Amino acid sequence: MQGRAMTQQHPWSRYVALGDSFTEGIGDPEPKSPGGNRGWADRVAEVLSEQTEDFAYANLAIRGRLLRQIMNEQVDAALSLRPDLISISAGGNDIIRPNTDPDRLATILETGIARLRADGATVMLFNGPDIGMTPVLNRSRGKVAIYNENLHAIALRHDLVVADMWALRELKDPRMWAPDRLHFSPIGHTSIARMVLDALNVENDLEPYYPVPLERVPWRHARVEDIGWAHEYLVPWVLRRIRHQSSGDGIVPKRPDAVPYRTANLAQ
Repeated sequence: MQGRAMTQQHPWSRYVALGDSFTEGIGDPEPKSPGGNRGWADRVAEVLSEQTEDFAYANLAIRGRLLRQIMNEQVDAALSLRPDLISISAGGNDIIRPNTDPDRLATILETGIARLRADGATVMLFNGPDIGMTPVLNRSRGKVAIYNENLHAIALRHDLVVADMWALRELKDPRMWAPDRLHFSPIGHTSIARMVLDALNVENDLEPYYPVPLERVPWRHARVEDIGWAHEYLVPWVLRRIRHQSSGDGIVPKRPDAVPYRTANLAQ
């Protein structure tokens, strides 16, 4: 991709990504990337940087962060970098917890959105994917749908670009998801990056995903896989909730400063 000819220039020069593990890039390991993960936001920044000579990128997302933490820790930090393009995905870790109110979460989020839009930056807002096929988490599908409707209303009120994860039906393919069934695989992150660039009306040549039909898995084998998943991923997740621990404890943003994409990579 190093020698790709520059296509029509987009209007942005400083991109800052806010969020949790989804935006940090968990599920898409890459030892050469800051923090050891790549993810959809890095892929988007790489394409944007190839189309503008003076382009800077920061990624403030930290795994496990709840909505209020993102609002308190990342919004002011993002604004201090003077971005003209901001992406935010927040609330997913709240929604999958018991007894959370998607209407209340949307109210909290809108306060942060208003601040991010105050200086005229383009803001891209992510809604939640359809998790109906995910064991255990599928119990939150209705709350995700309600939260998404609130997010669409916020987008209309504040003139936001919407990254519509729910409409990205290819995410129903299990190969789009990492083994933990909570984060996306490299294939999933690439597909999401393509969707984001399309929403921004930015040309790209990221590889489309053409799935080969999956073989039918016998019921008994599928249940064995579910039990293995629960033991390896679900139980530790539940134990962290009980202990009030987070996977993001002690983690710092992988790209805290707005710098050229490749400069940050070469520094590692």
